[in-house]
Amino acid sequence: MEDNIISLVDEDGVTSNFEIILTLEAEGKEYAILVPVDDDEAEEALIFRIDQDEEGEILLPIESDEEYETVVAVYETLMEEEGLDFDDEE
Repeated sequence: MEDNIISLVDEDGVTSNFEIILTLEAEGKEYAILVPVDDDEAEEALIFRIDQDEEGEILLPIESDEEYETVVAVYETLMEEEGLDFDDEE
């Protein structure tokens, strides 16, 4: 599980640990779904696009609502295929 933990630094210089719970591909690009490690109450995951630079893989924020909605749709489809439909729990 330690292999799935990464540290991200926000705009204020605060470092937080996240677990990569899933990577997926949407429209030819790869994305990572992250949840905070230290916040058991977190209800929303963060989505980043995985890209490459000269040092290796980097995470980039999603820049458009359309791209975000596409990734969420692929994620929801994957969860339904696995029988994990969280919307029914409420």
